[in-house]
Amino acid sequence: MNKLTASVVGGGMGGRLSLQALARSSRFELVAVTDMRPAVCAELEPLFPGLRTFTDHAAMFAECPTDVVCVSTWPPSHEPVTMAALELPLRGILVEKPLADTAAAGARILAAIRAKALPMAVPHNLLAKRTPLEVIARVRQGAIGALKLVEIQCRRWDIMNAGIHWLNFFVNLVGEEPLDWVMAICEASTRTFRDGMQVETTAVTYVQARSGIRCVMNTGDDVPLNAEANGTLFRLVGTGGQIEFRGFEHGYRILNTERPAGEWVTPAEFDVTGHQRHLEQMADRIETGTPDYRIPESSLRALEICEGAYLSSRHRCKVTFPFDAFTVPAEPDWDPGRPYSGEGGGRDGRRLDG
Repeated sequence: MNKLTASVVGGGMGGRLSLQALARSSRFELVAVTDMRPAVCAELEPLFPGLRTFTDHAAMFAECPTDVVCVSTWPPSHEPVTMAALELPLRGILVEKPLADTAAAGARILAAIRAKALPMAVPHNLLAKRTPLEVIARVRQGAIGALKLVEIQCRRWDIMNAGIHWLNFFVNLVGEEPLDWVMAICEASTRTFRDGMQVETTAVTYVQARSGIRCVMNTGDDVPLNAEANGTLFRLVGTGGQIEFRGFEHGYRILNTERPAGEWVTPAEFDVTGHQRHLEQMADRIETGTPDYRIPESSLRALEICEGAYLSSRHRCKVTFPFDAFTVPAEPDWDPGRPYSGEGGGRDGRRLDG
């Protein structure tokens, strides 16, 4: 197979990961990048010799069309940039996570790409590293019995910009099982923003799958971790044991009947980065003509949880799934924790069974 020409829109963190992956891969020829900041273009040129730089993606698409485009801008711009890229005779496309700033925009992006039957990559790198992939496999094989709880502790990050990864892991862990609802509380005392988005100072997100499997995620600027970890901790609890691992770090600890004292397992890691694995898997699908949208679909489900969490906190409500059928209810005139006056309706919580 001849090399696939490739370009990147966005020279920030995600864009640079794609630039590096494309430059290292024998499957691609890195041709061009767009970033609206001339200083970023000037910084990238010596890092990638021969790279053409543009400050407008429309100009790059017109002057330098490529087989593959990586959309790596901030989430609210993903939809217009992707739709413009789809006007090219593309063979494949990568869209960074989150797919968009809203689930509706993410759904439109995915539908437009599927309509053209284009292979697509969404670089959720927990799905491209040995440790989380092996953890998913062990849980599905019953190594810790029936899964009941996934706890995530994440410091210095938020629901949208890192939680999208963590919740995507949860979605893939439970597989095709439908989600039931999500509730969250977010406080914003420090007015924190990250990657162009207003985010929480501290938040707790609680997701329940239809079978009752729970995911509880703590995010925010200062989240204390109750185990040794470097910023992110996953704890999976089942009826027969538990597994802990540390975000994108390598290795996991498993405790079950066969390992009653617990055992640290360090799988052999892949020899390429997560972005490169995602891009090369997309190249395989381009070569075989067999698009696979399972990861993009799981990314959209994770985005629905993220948006649902923010809606839940904003409107004091439980957000139910399917998400596209949810409407925000009227603001409740009930204030839990205050004395009940005996007037104004309501129901007696001691007589629910009757």
